[in-house]
Amino acid sequence: MDEESNYTWAFRGYHLDPAQFTTAMVHLYRGELSRSNTWRTRLDATTNWAVVSAGAALTFVFSTPQNPHFMLLLVLILILTFLHIEARRYRYYVLWAYRVHLMETDFFAAMLAPPFRPSSDWAAHLAESLLKPTFPIAWWEAIGRRFRRNYVWLTTLLLLSWGIKLGLHPTPALDWITVVERAAVGLIPGVHVMITVGVVYGVLMVLAVTAPSALLSRIALPGPLRRLAERLWRTTGPLVRVPRSRARIATIITRHGRQVAFQILKELERGVTALKGTGMYTGEARDVLLCAVTEVQVPHLEEIVYRVDQNAFVVVGATESVQGWGFRPFEAPS
Repeated sequence: MDEESNYTWAFRGYHLDPAQFTTAMVHLYRGELSRSNTWRTRLDATTNWAVVSAGAALTFVFSTPQNPHFMLLLVLILILTFLHIEARRYRYYVLWAYRVHLMETDFFAAMLAPPFRPSSDWAAHLAESLLKPTFPIAWWEAIGRRFRRNYVWLTTLLLLSWGIKLGLHPTPALDWITVVERAAVGLIPGVHVMITVGVVYGVLMVLAVTAPSALLSRIALPGPLRRLAERLWRTTGPLVRVPRSRARIATIITRHGRQVAFQILKELERGVTALKGTGMYTGEARDVLLCAVTEVQVPHLEEIVYRVDQNAFVVVGATESVQGWGFRPFEAPS
C-alpha cells in the first residue's frame, strides 16, 4: 500500500492521519460554535435595546397630556434602526450556524450510524463556505424574519399607543378628523404622516409574511404551486435576489464513459447518468455523462475526466436549483 494512502491530508511534507484530522475538525467545530453563539448573543442585545426604548417612550409620552405624540414616531424610527442592525447580525449568525449545522449533521452524526462515515458532499459544502463565504440568506429576508420574530410586537404596540395618544391627549377627540389633524408633525400634515407610517408598516408586514419559515415549508401545497412559489422567491425575493446557487451541472462527452463514470463514483461519490451521443462531424459514437457537483468539486471532476480521457469535452454550467441527495436546503434558525 502506498504510504500516502495512510494519511487523510498531506501538504508540503506535513501529514495528518485520520485521528489528527478528526482533532482538527473538533477544533474547527468549537471555533464555529463559539462564533455562532457570539452572534446569537448580539441578536438578543439589539432586541433588548428596542424593548427598553419602547418602554421608555411609552412612559414618557403618557406621563402627561402635554408630552408630544411624535416622540413615539421618533422611537419607532429608532426601533427600525435596531431592526436593520439585528438583520445584519442575523445574517452573520446564520452563516456560522450553517457551518455548525454541516459539521453536526454530516460529520459527527455520521459517526453514530452505519456506514459510519461522512457523506460525500459535506466537506465540499463546508469548503465552499470557508473559501468563499457568502450569507445563506438575503438582507431583505433577514429583515422579514427578525420583524416576524420580535419586532412586529414592538412596532404594533407603538402604533396602537400612538393612535391612543392622538385620541386622548390633550383632550379626548370627538371625531376622526381631529385625530388626523393631531397627527401633524411640524409643517407636515397629519394625513401625510399617517400614510407614511401605514406604508412603512405595510411593507414590513409583507416582508414578514413572504420570508420563508419552517412553518410555511411544512404546508402541503400542490407540486406546481410550490415550484412556482420557490421560483418566484429565488428569482425576485422581496426586492432583491437571494445568494446564487453553487451547484453545478457537468456534461462530459467522452469515448471512455464507463471508466470516467466509475472514477467519479469512486472519488467524488456523485451519481452519474450516461446517455448515448453521436458526433455530428465525425459520425462516431460518444458517451454523454451528466453529473451534479458542488462548485469546489469542479476542479477535481475535471482532473478525473482528463486523467482518463485527454480528448474529452467537458461543459460545466450553473444551475438554478438541484433537488436530491447531497443538495439539501438549509433552514435558517430563528
